[in-house]
Amino acid sequence: MNSKNIPADIKDKSIKETKEEINKILEKIEKGSANLESYINDYDKLLKLNKHIDDLFKKKLKEINSPGKKNDKK
Repeated sequence: MNSKNIPADIKDKSIKETKEEINKILEKIEKGSANLESYINDYDKLLKLNKHIDDLFKKKLKEINSPGKKNDKK
């Protein structure tokens, strides 16, 4: 999935917000309280959230590894 396919409402989420939304969807699926169409929509949203969180982690990794940054922990 390309980052361009991720809706703005998902792109605006932080890592924490994305993780919380993923957990809510997974809980809903585990409870089995939805119909097939709802599961398909949830699965599609999970794919987009997963791609977004992957992009956020890659961005953070680049920030951490960039040569101009100090990585000193005080």
